[in-house]
Amino acid sequence: MTDTHYDVIIVGAGHNGLICASYLAKAGRKVLVLEANNHTGGAAATHEFSPGFKVSSCAQWLTQLSPGICSDLSLKKHGLEYAAQNLSTIALDNNTKHLTIKGDKVSGLGLSDKDQWAYKTFYKRMLKFAKVMDIAFNQRPAKLVESDFSDKLNLMKLGFNVKMLGKEDMQQLLRIILINIFDILEEEFDHPLLKAALSMDAVLGSQMGPRSPNTVFGYLYRHLGQYYGFIGPSLVKGGMGALGDVLAEAAIKSGVEIRTHSAVRKINLNAGKVESVELKNSDEKLYARTIVSNVDPKRTIEKLVGYRNVETGVVRNVHNIRSNGCAAKLHLALTGLPDFSGVEPTELGNRLLLAPTMHHIERAFNHSKYGEFSEAPVLDISIPTVHDKSLAQKGTHVLSAIVQFAPYNLKEGWTDKSKKTFENLCIDVIEQYAPNIRELIKDSELLTPVDIEQ
Repeated sequence: MTDTHYDVIIVGAGHNGLICASYLAKAGRKVLVLEANNHTGGAAATHEFSPGFKVSSCAQWLTQLSPGICSDLSLKKHGLEYAAQNLSTIALDNNTKHLTIKGDKVSGLGLSDKDQWAYKTFYKRMLKFAKVMDIAFNQRPAKLVESDFSDKLNLMKLGFNVKMLGKEDMQQLLRIILINIFDILEEEFDHPLLKAALSMDAVLGSQMGPRSPNTVFGYLYRHLGQYYGFIGPSLVKGGMGALGDVLAEAAIKSGVEIRTHSAVRKINLNAGKVESVELKNSDEKLYARTIVSNVDPKRTIEKLVGYRNVETGVVRNVHNIRSNGCAAKLHLALTGLPDFSGVEPTELGNRLLLAPTMHHIERAFNHSKYGEFSEAPVLDISIPTVHDKSLAQKGTHVLSAIVQFAPYNLKEGWTDKSKKTFENLCIDVIEQYAPNIRELIKDSELLTPVDIEQ
């Protein structure tokens, strides 16, 4: 058995792990990143799901990449390119009375002046709240049980910035931050499609419906990018995998060593402190005084560290984390551009939402509580090939959709039969808005929460 020593070992080469590695290397640390897969980037990945058709495997929109990180890591110099930036969100209506949202503007048939004005006010207020969230995210979380002066100072800074919102906005933030998005949007707006579109951003990717607590926090987190200047979603040229490649390139240039095909089996402790990691496919033991995990907390503590090595309170807190995925990904290889009723072909490269009302979204969520997939799912659709021709053969297109709600623990299990049934349900929903979609489908792929995890 050979021993190798580093200052820091990072488990997992997801986008957060790679960014962390770059900053540590720039600070003079000897850093090693270990990745189980054959590629870096984690959720920022691109794969070919059908010959000649590539798609962003998991994440499909870039909405909140910090400009500070872009600058510090010189991501544009390392090859970050956008196929399209600041796209609109088009909430589709069955009667073609669609709404278009971009920045602080919303337009569409049947939308009142009152709702347009209310949305401007709502957007401005949420931008203020996102600024406070950014300040909180850019400092180390305070350890409330310790009497550390820097922690107290960070809390004072956060409190000061909340107070600087002004009395009315401060009271509003404290009132809404932990409640549900449904009640807030009911207070603010009349148009059901507008409320549905905004509530989608509060629940997307989670096992929550609009009436679930903490969905206002989810909305604010998703819209943190607006504070960074992303007034709409953006598409990375080459798919999200290109972002993973750029982050890996930036890390390597900073002096980071990255090993793929290197799954970590165990994190070893000595006298309560991390000491080394062991790999699944090697006898080599890798030593470091600091080990950073880019793996989820439950797997890190339970599988890699081991519950017996941590305090009972920590075990309880980690065990109680609810992190079951409830979103699937549908990928369609299309022989041509689909015809969405009431949407001009030039507009099809924007974000398309199929979610008619908040009540519809909540009903779709209800199924997941009982281990069932939704019989009328809601979809967040991208047709990236409108902007990026490199993802498909000439004249053809790719459609990618985030689908809610598909529970991780499906009662009947995610078999080939259940996957095909759910896939057909999703296509049925798209067909309500794009009647010619089925005749264009050359190939398809459905990734369940289990597939995405794997």
